[in-house]
Amino acid sequence: MSKQPDKSLSKPERIMLVGMMLDADYTGANESRERAFAAAMAEAEELVCATGGELVCRQTAKRDRAHPALFVGTGKAEELAQAVSEQQIDLAVFNHELTPTQERNLEKALQCRVLDRVGLILAIFAQRAQSQEGRLQVELAQLTHLSGRLVRGYGHLQSQKGGIGLKGPGETQLETDRRLIAQKITALKKRLEAVKRQRATRRKARQSGSLPTFALAGYTNTGKSSLFNRLTKADVLAKDQLFATLDTTARRLYLAPGTEVILTDTVGFVRDLPHSLVAAFSATLEETALADLILHVIDASRPDHERQADDVNRVLEEIGAGDIPRLLVYNKTDLLPADSRPAGLLRRADGRPAAVSISVKTGAGLEDLRQALTELALSDGLRMRQARQEAV
Repeated sequence: MSKQPDKSLSKPERIMLVGMMLDADYTGANESRERAFAAAMAEAEELVCATGGELVCRQTAKRDRAHPALFVGTGKAEELAQAVSEQQIDLAVFNHELTPTQERNLEKALQCRVLDRVGLILAIFAQRAQSQEGRLQVELAQLTHLSGRLVRGYGHLQSQKGGIGLKGPGETQLETDRRLIAQKITALKKRLEAVKRQRATRRKARQSGSLPTFALAGYTNTGKSSLFNRLTKADVLAKDQLFATLDTTARRLYLAPGTEVILTDTVGFVRDLPHSLVAAFSATLEETALADLILHVIDASRPDHERQADDVNRVLEEIGAGDIPRLLVYNKTDLLPADSRPAGLLRRADGRPAAVSISVKTGAGLEDLRQALTELALSDGLRMRQARQEAV
């Protein structure tokens, strides 16, 4: 008797990645525009692979501005439709934010599901969320994203008229969906508010002591969790993939006799991080916004690491952490040529530590990092903690 195939084992979705170089998004000389666009597409490929899907092909094009109905224009849409048919594509991912109308028109033209960059990031977060809080935050972001698309994408539908013998006007499926989603969003916000109060209670207990709080922040996949594990001997999930960490973890870090801090590991940031995610993860991101010092971890091996650092700085400003002192931590220096690796510990004009170059993988520079953290804990960290306690 032959063995039946396991129907529970489904094949990964076949994905086509679409990128458009728009004049409004990429300015400057042609060479720098091409380089920035190539970096954006490389990151998009990482995002697609992070979903577990199979990246079958990628399509690129240039336009002055986005087509209002199809984003890519009619000619390119026909070309994409042909590729979908020939490559048996299940999902077309656009490395841009699409309007609901564009998404709906593209699905009709391509005859496959379409996902924009925001939807892709939300899908990855949904896969990665482990804790109850993380799942609640992702669900809230997804519903917020969906509700906006219902309101804007299906405004052409008309309300049903009331009939003879009915108590009042009927309700379309759209109106029902809007109402149910609004109710769900309200319920999720209440549950997250309770989580926020619990987190605030735990944070207040930590802050009642004299230990300053240092928070790891940075672009996704720069090695924050690996550094956290190396310093604190913790066992936080650390993988070479985007958004491996969504949940905040805090551990006590011993630096020197009589010198300890609370070190927290948080979710990584990414270019054009959806505002719905920033809002949904407000409770988690507060751990960064209320820290005494931010360790901004940067992947020094990436050619676009300066752009990534700028993206992180923008998010930090958005969550109210723009004025918190920072220590730049350049990680993955082992991947750089030996003659171009930056110096270990750099200081400001006043002697305070400003940046440290390390490799979590090899351990290079970790002693310099501990020295810098010790100095900052004895100066800025305790001074800011005392000021906050006095304010309370």
